Amino acid sequence: MAKECCSSNNSSKTAENICCSSTVKKDTNQEKSNCCSSNKDSGSTSISVSNQDIASCCNNNGSKESEDEEEASCCSNSSIESYTSDSEQQATQSMPTSSLSVEKMSYRVHGMDCGACAVTIEKGLSKLKDVAEVKVNFSTGKMQVAAASADALLPIEKEIKKLGFSAEPLNQKENIKTFNISGMDCSSCAKSIENHLNTLPSVKSVNVNFSTGKMKIEHSNSVQEVISEVSKIGFQASLVGKNQQSPTEQKGKKINDSTFVILSGVLLAFGFIGSFIGIPPLLSTILYAIVMVVSGIKPVRSAFYAIKSRSLDMNVLMSAAAIGAAIIGEWFEGATVVWLFAIGNYLQNRSIERTRNSIRNLMDLAPAEAWIKVGTEISKVSVEEVSVGDIIVVKPGEKVPLDGEIVLGDSSINQAPITGESIPVDKTIGDAVYAGTINEHGSLDIKVTKLVEDTTISKIIQLVEDAQEKKAPTEAFVDKFASIYTPIVFIVALVMMVLPPLFGFGTWGDWFYKGLELLVVACPCALVISTPVAIVSAIGNAAKNGVLIKGGTFLEKAGSITAIAFDKTGTLTEGKPKVTEIKTFDNSEEELLSIALTLEEYSTHPIAKAIVNHANDKSIKSKNGDAFKSIVGKGVQATIQEETYYAGNLKLFEDLNVSLENVFEDVQEIQSKGKSVVIIGSQQGIIGIIAVSDTIRETSAFALKALKQSGVKQTVMLTGDNEGTAKLIASESNVNRYFAELLPEDKVDAVKQLQNEGHKVAMVGDGINDAPALATADLGIAMGGAGTDTAMETADIVLMADNLEKLPHTMKLSKKAIRIIKQNIWFSIIIKVAALALIFPGYLTLWMAVLSDTGAALIVILNSIRLLKFKG
Repeated sequence: MAKECCSSNNSSKTAENICCSSTVKKDTNQEKSNCCSSNKDSGSTSISVSNQDIASCCNNNGSKESEDEEEASCCSNSSIESYTSDSEQQATQSMPTSSLSVEKMSYRVHGMDCGACAVTIEKGLSKLKDVAEVKVNFSTGKMQVAAASADALLPIEKEIKKLGFSAEPLNQKENIKTFNISGMDCSSCAKSIENHLNTLPSVKSVNVNFSTGKMKIEHSNSVQEVISEVSKIGFQASLVGKNQQSPTEQKGKKINDSTFVILSGVLLAFGFIGSFIGIPPLLSTILYAIVMVVSGIKPVRSAFYAIKSRSLDMNVLMSAAAIGAAIIGEWFEGATVVWLFAIGNYLQNRSIERTRNSIRNLMDLAPAEAWIKVGTEISKVSVEEVSVGDIIVVKPGEKVPLDGEIVLGDSSINQAPITGESIPVDKTIGDAVYAGTINEHGSLDIKVTKLVEDTTISKIIQLVEDAQEKKAPTEAFVDKFASIYTPIVFIVALVMMVLPPLFGFGTWGDWFYKGLELLVVACPCALVISTPVAIVSAIGNAAKNGVLIKGGTFLEKAGSITAIAFDKTGTLTEGKPKVTEIKTFDNSEEELLSIALTLEEYSTHPIAKAIVNHANDKSIKSKNGDAFKSIVGKGVQATIQEETYYAGNLKLFEDLNVSLENVFEDVQEIQSKGKSVVIIGSQQGIIGIIAVSDTIRETSAFALKALKQSGVKQTVMLTGDNEGTAKLIASESNVNRYFAELLPEDKVDAVKQLQNEGHKVAMVGDGINDAPALATADLGIAMGGAGTDTAMETADIVLMADNLEKLPHTMKLSKKAIRIIKQNIWFSIIIKVAALALIFPGYLTLWMAVLSDTGAALIVILNSIRLLKFKG
C-alpha cells in the first residue's frame, strides 16, 4: 500500500522512489485516508530531494517522536506539501540548498474533467527534455512543474495544448514583467503592440490586455528598451511597481495631449475662417498641413509599426484616409479627419483610464508605511520591511497597513474596502483585521499574519485584475467578428477605388474619395470596445461593493440565473446556535439561567456555548458548583448547594426516573419547530427548559425577496437537517422550496434536478463543504471570502461580507451590464450601417465618417462607465 501511495504522488525521473524525507507533524484536521491523495496537494511546490536526503521513509513506520507526531511514511509527504503558501515556504526552506537550483513553475490547467486527465498530462509532460517532475491536481486545476532549466519550461503550454488542454502560469518568473500601457483606445492597439514586440529577438512572449491596460512580457533586454519600443508605436509603458510615473508626470502628458488638440483646433479654425475672408488659399493649405502634422504624427507613426508587424488597426485606416485626402487636394478634409481623430482618442483615453483606475485606486487603500513596535520603541517603516509575527501599532483614524490579529486594545473597524459594508465592526483581542480597513477609535497593537503581497486586499486586487483580463463570450465573439470584418472592408475599399473608374463608372477622384470614406467606416473601434469597457466597469463596481466576480463569463452568467440554491447553515442562517425560548416551572428565569450557566460553562458543546453566551449577555452570575461530570450522549451534571442538578435531553431524565408529565408536551412542541431542547432539573423534578436553534440571518429574508424582484424565479434551500427544522427555516427565509436530510452528494443531485427542470442554477455556500454542489451549478457563489482563501479560490463569485445582502445587487448589476453591452453593440452596428449607406449617394463626407467612428466609440465608452456608479 505504501509503495502504491509513493508511486502515485511522485513522477520524478530523478527521485523516483522517494516518498518523504522526515517525520512530520500530524494534521489533526485531515483524515489519514486523505494523506495519500495527490488531489490534496493543490498548491504544493515541487521539491527535488538530493541523494543525501534519500531515506526509506516507509521503513520508519515503527518510530514515533512524540504523541503528536505520526509515523514517517510515504503518506506523510502529503502533509509536507500543504495548500497554503506558509507551508510551501516552510517546505522549501527545509530542503537542502542543492535542491533549490531546480526551476519550478505553477500553472492553472483548464479543460480537465476527471482525474484521468491529470494523469495524462503528467505522463505527457514528463517525457519532455529536462523536465524533472510534474504534479497535476485535478480538484484545484493546478499543476507544478520542476525542470533542470528555465528553457525546459518554455514548451509546457504548447505541449498541454497538444494534449487537448490549456494552461496559464500562476507564478511569474523574474524575466516576465508587467507594464502599465497608456494611450490604447481599442483592442487593435493592444494587438499592434504585441505584433511589434514579437518581431524583436529579445522578446520571448508578450500579452497586452486592453481592458486593464497592462502588458505581460517575457524578455531578455532591459526595461528601458521595452519602454522605448512601445513608445515607437505611439504608446507609453511603465513598469508596474518600479519606475512608475508620478501623478505630476502623468498629468503633464495629459496637458501636452490636450495642448496639441487645442492648438490643432485653433489652426484648423483659422484656416477655415480664412478661406471666407480672402486670405491666400496657399496659407490655408499650410495651416491645414500643420494641423495634420501636429495631430497626425502619433497615428502615422503607430500605423507604420502596425503595417511593419502585419497588423491592421485604426491608426492605419485613419492615416490612409488623411494622406489620401491630401493627395487628392482635400486638405481641409484631411486636417479635419486628423483633428477629430485626435479629439476622439484623447477623450476615449481619459474615459477608459477612469474605468481602469477604479481598480488601481484600491491599491491606495492600504498605507505604504506602518508603525512597528519593538520592545518599548515605536518606529515607522515601509510595509515591505514588516515580517510575519511583528507587532504593529495602528492609531485611531489610521488605516490598517497589513493583515493581522489584535493582541492589545479594542476598537470599531470600518471594513468597507474589503466587504463593502460601511457599518463598523467591533473588534477586540484575538480578532482578525485586514489591510486597508480603518481604525475608527482606540489604539490597537496588531500581530502581523500576512506579508504585504499576501494580504486580503492584495488578493482582491489581483483577482479583480485577472478577472478583467478574461474575455467574456460576447467580447470574444465581437473580437473574432472584427478581425474578419476589418480586412474585408479594407480590401473592398481598395477595390472600390480602382474598379469602378477603371470600367468607366465615374471619375477616379470621386471613387477614391468614397474609398477613403469606406476605410474610415471600416474601423470597428466602437464595436470592439462595446463589451470590455462594460465588463471592466461592472467588475470594478462589484469589487467596491465587496463582491468578487472572477471574469466576464461569470458576470454574463449571473444575469441569466433563474434559480438559486442556498446551503442553510452559515448561509441562510448564522451557523451559530442561540437561545430562542425559555420556560420555567418553579423558579424565576434568572435562577434557571444561573443554574444552567453553572452546569454548562465548562462544556465545549455548541448548544452549551449558546446557553453560556445567553446568560453572559444578560449578566447572569454562575453559582458555586463542584463534582462536574459529563454524561455522554445525554447531558451534564454538577453539585450546587449540596444538591445534584442535571442539564440534558429527555433520555437523561427518563433514566433518572424523574417525572416528565408536565414538560413532555412542551418539549415535543418545541422540537416540532426544529429546535433543540435542554431540560434543567434535579431528581426532585424539572425546574425549566431552554430551547436552542440556529437563527436565520437578519438579511436573508430581505435578500431573497430582492432576488425574486430581480427576476430569480426559484429560491431553494438545501440542508442536512430534519424535515421540521428545514420547514421552519424555509418559512422564515421565504424560499420557494427546500430539500431536507441531504448528504453532500445529495446536494449535487438537488442542483442537477433544478437544472433538469430547465433552470440556470447558482449555488450559494461557504466554498468548502459545498464544493461539489458549487462545481455542479452553472454559477458557484461563495460566502464570506474575507480572510478565507478557499472561498476566493473555489467559487466563480465571492461575497466578501458574510451575508447575502450584496447578492441581489450582483444579479441586478449583471443584468444591467448585459443590457448596456447589447445597447453598445446595436448602436455601433447601426452607426456603421448608416455610414455605409450614406457613402454611395455621396451624402457622407470624410470628416463625418471620422466623427461617426470616434463619436460612436466615445458614446459607447460613456454608456459603459455608467456601470461604475450603478447602485442597484
